[in-house]
Amino acid sequence: MGEGAAHSDAVEAAAFVLALRARGVRAPAVLGAMERVPRDRFVPEAFRDLARRDVALPLACGQTMTAPSAIAAMLTALEPGPGARALEIGTGSGYATALLLRLGCAVVESLERYAMLAGDAQDRLDALGLAGSVRLRIADGCAPEKDVTPFDRILINGALPAIPDSLIQRLAPGGRLVGAIVTPLGVRVAVAERGPDGPQRRILDTPLRIAPLTPGRARVL
Repeated sequence: MGEGAAHSDAVEAAAFVLALRARGVRAPAVLGAMERVPRDRFVPEAFRDLARRDVALPLACGQTMTAPSAIAAMLTALEPGPGARALEIGTGSGYATALLLRLGCAVVESLERYAMLAGDAQDRLDALGLAGSVRLRIADGCAPEKDVTPFDRILINGALPAIPDSLIQRLAPGGRLVGAIVTPLGVRVAVAERGPDGPQRRILDTPLRIAPLTPGRARVL
């Protein structure tokens, strides 16, 4: 990349962050990660000119890439700390996976139901030199699994009627899960934490624009 192109890219990244601040994103760590992770590297080529807009974008397999402000709201609630082990349900483009790593997660295990999306996300993470800290699997993220390792943080990339107990059980002591649930007032951010007295759940008064999470593993793609 030439000096002029690098300068232009830096200016666009800064403008992207300023636009997110204007939409209410305030967490410095989240804003910093979103400035450093180039969203255009995760967007399908046909929509690359919209990469730094706060809009959801189409992905293969009929799936959707969540708008940046919605991802930022969830990551702000998640508060992934340095060295955390994170589980991600719904890899999608791999953009949120990269953000989790930039926010300090030591390892991200990401589950995706579509093999095509998983393969594309792996290629993007490889190109950015991030794949070494990611374990990407094709699986139904909402289904119970045997012999699982607990996680410090769990991120669910999609709206559900309720947070599955099977995922809350995968939290390590002191761990936190963030997802989105459908309420009578619309989709809201949901948080579950594993404290000394067991799991604690709460719904934040944070409206969220995010597509539903489809359970199950895709049979073909």
